[in-house]
Parts: sequence; structure tokens; C-alpha cells
Amino acid sequence: MPIKNEAMLITYSDSMGKNIKETHEVLKNYIGDAIGGVHLLPFFPSTGDRGFAPYRYDVVDSAFGNWDDVEALGEDYYLMFDFMINHISKKSEMYQDFKKKHDDSKYNDFFIRWEKFWEKAGKNRPTQEDVDLIYKRKDKAPKQEITFDDGTTENLWNTFGEEQIDINVKSKVANEFFKETLIDMVKHGADMIRLDAFAYAIKKVGTNDFFVEPEIWDLLNEVQEILAPYKAIILPEIHEHYTIPQKISQHDFFIYDFTLPMTTLYTLYSGKTNRLAKWLKMSPMKQFTTLDTHDGIGVVDAKDILTDDEIEYASNELYKVGANVKRKYSSAEYNNLDIYQINSTYYSALGDDDKAYLLSRAFQVFAPGIPMIYYVGLLAGSNDLELLEKTKEGRNINRHYYTKEEVAQEVQRPVVKNLLDLLAWRNKFAAFDLDGSIDVETPTETTIKITRKDKDGKNVAVLDADAANKTFTITANGEKVMEQK
Repeated sequence: MPIKNEAMLITYSDSMGKNIKETHEVLKNYIGDAIGGVHLLPFFPSTGDRGFAPYRYDVVDSAFGNWDDVEALGEDYYLMFDFMINHISKKSEMYQDFKKKHDDSKYNDFFIRWEKFWEKAGKNRPTQEDVDLIYKRKDKAPKQEITFDDGTTENLWNTFGEEQIDINVKSKVANEFFKETLIDMVKHGADMIRLDAFAYAIKKVGTNDFFVEPEIWDLLNEVQEILAPYKAIILPEIHEHYTIPQKISQHDFFIYDFTLPMTTLYTLYSGKTNRLAKWLKMSPMKQFTTLDTHDGIGVVDAKDILTDDEIEYASNELYKVGANVKRKYSSAEYNNLDIYQINSTYYSALGDDDKAYLLSRAFQVFAPGIPMIYYVGLLAGSNDLELLEKTKEGRNINRHYYTKEEVAQEVQRPVVKNLLDLLAWRNKFAAFDLDGSIDVETPTETTIKITRKDKDGKNVAVLDADAANKTFTITANGEKVMEQK
């Protein structure tokens, strides 16, 4: 089905029940009209990174179900799948065939062969300056040795984990793979494709190999052209300074709002509404808003919307106010990949405070765009320290596995009930039309008034909130919808 202007849930296939079928049951039985779409995090066979190291896309990991289960979910919700355009697992047919046949493999150009890449740049490349310039996710050069069956070795570009080998997106064989895979995804129910880590995909000598222009636009346009006949769209995923997503928006793509999470935390910690108001006025309508995702809470995304001092204040308050949030959970000790993210559930980042949490979601609902809500956030979940310590994976603090029975219990909590009601109302009320308007006022330092209207101005939703007292009133065409005193 085409995407709808209704909130989208982000979930793993085994996080609200044991598999996709149980997830579907949970959504129908307990979540109802609060969500209209589902971002089903990677459900393909994978060798690591909780699904983000796939080795094939043509089947569903049997632990989660099969295509019938995915397609059944797609009959009730619009769906988004992940496509890791930057990399694929070493267990993939491409890597294994290349390892076996070397230059005789039909995939000999599928990966970025480190030495060959730099040979084209001239002798004695890369220099240390070349390597230092690269936007890296680890301290060393982003390469990994491959030993071929003929006994020879060379290096392949490897930005992320040991299993995630970078793809040469400029190669013909890779483009054939992209086209075949993307079309197959749509045929199995994908209405949207999230392009994971796409900003790393273009490698070019003399650049930092991150969001390289103009080539990055060629890549995005090529992917969208593949999907256009099927009425599917892409959502490029990038955690960086807010100006980059805004640039993507200017090219008429949907974007993520990753600036809102830290800006909202700052607002609720400080009680000051000026920064939130500034950001809401700048934000495009064609976006998906977030407060939480399967990763940590982004810090760099809010830079220059919040000053450096305000970011430091919000980060320090998060560790002080947040329930069971410790700095070490976002460090190398807990396998944290991104030093610019803080690992916590959003509910615990607000001290497991129901009033602060519901107000944060009210801000999200009234922000420009379509709300996207992570499954732990939908259930106002606290930090899972048991899973964190068991796995020593920092991000697992926000990845609790809920059984169907747990979900049935959690939806009885007042904060969750109110959140589900708020989302269900927002999904149906015309004032949140993406062709409509937003007006933001800050009557006092601690208060904010957000008015949303449909394009004809006939339907009006108003949020009056006090960030210091965590109180708010929501009205729809003058009638009170929800109040928190």
C-alpha cells in the first residue's frame, strides 16, 4: 500500500513477540490505530550487527518467519525495509565467489579493492594524509585483508564491522544486484526503502569519502528511478549536522529528523522552549520525526541548533537525570560504535518520568512530518540493564525483547494508554496534513504554543505546553483532546 500520513513503528522482527507473525498479532490486538506503518528492521539472513550485515535479501531469516508473514503485515500497514547499499556480509555469494575465483569471478569488481583503488591515484598512494582525510568509524584505515583460494592476498574497503565489506556502487555487477534486490523487496510489500549508511557509499580520491557530491546525488537518483515505476520511495539515513539532511530535503527526498531528540531533551531539562521553537520553524514537512531509534540518542545532529554549551548541558543532564544511564554504557567498554550517540531509552533519558515523557511525544506529534516511534518508546520502556550486561553491547540497553504477554501488560500503564490515544488521534486528524502549515509561538521563556492547520485552514490542532512544569493542553477545532496538569 502507499505510505500514509500515519505514525510508523520501528521494530525488530523478534522484539514484540518471537517473530513477524507474533508481532503482527501484537499490533492488531494491543496497539490498534496508534500506528499505520512499520519499519521492520533487517529480517534477512545476517552474520552480525543485529541484521545489518546481511548476506542475502531474497529470503527471510527462518527464525523470523517467511515472506508470507511479511506480506500479511503489509496488508495492514505500509512497510519500510532496510537496504545496506554500502556493504554486504562476507558470507554473501559475491564475497565467497570472489574469494574462490579471484579475478575470474564475475564479482571481481563488486567490492572496492583497496590497492587497485589507490593505484589509479598514482604512486605511493594512499599517503597518511589520504588515510587521515577519510571519515572513519574506526581508528585504523578502513580496509580488511582477503586471502583468496589461490593463496594471494589483497585488501578490500571495510568501513564498519568485520563482516560488513563495502560494495563498489559504481560497478555494473553491483548495480544489477541493486536493481534486482530493490524490485524484489517491493514485490514482497516494501513501500519504502531505508538506505542504510548511504553517505559512506561513494569513495573518491581527494575527499573524505563521506557524502561526496555530486556523485551522492547520482546514487540517490539512480535508486529512486529503480523504484519509481513501483510507486515506492527511499528514505536516506544519515546522522550528521542538520544541514546535510536539509540539503537532501531540498532535493525532494523524505528525510529523518534526528535533531529533534536532543533538542527536546534540552527543552525538558532546562524548561526553556526557544531552541525547540527555532527548530520546529526550520523543519520541512516531508520528513519522519524521531525521538528514539534502534541506535543511541544522537548528539552531533543537534549541533548549532543547540550551542556547544547547551549540548554539553543536555548531555550532562541526561547522565544526571536519566534513569540508570551511565557514561560507560556509551563507551568502547560496551562496544559503542559512535561516540556521538548516547545509549538509553528515551523514557529513561527523562528519568522514567511519565509527565515529561508524554510531553516529549506531544512535541513530536506536533512537529512537521510523520512521527516514527521505536517499539521500546511506544511502550515507554526503561533501560534494560540485564540485557546490556549480558551482551556488553551498549545499544542493547534500548533493545528489550518483549513477549506478547509483556506487551499486554505494558499497554495497561496510563502513560502508554495516553501515548497510544495521542498517536491514534494524530493519525486521523486532518490538521496534520503534510501540505498544511505550522505556527510556533513562545509566549514566555518556558511555554510554547504550536498550531497545525490543514492546507485549507479548516482543521486546527493546538498544543499549549509548559516545558518547566511538564503540563500541556491539546485542542482540535477548539475542543479539548488531552490535558496534562
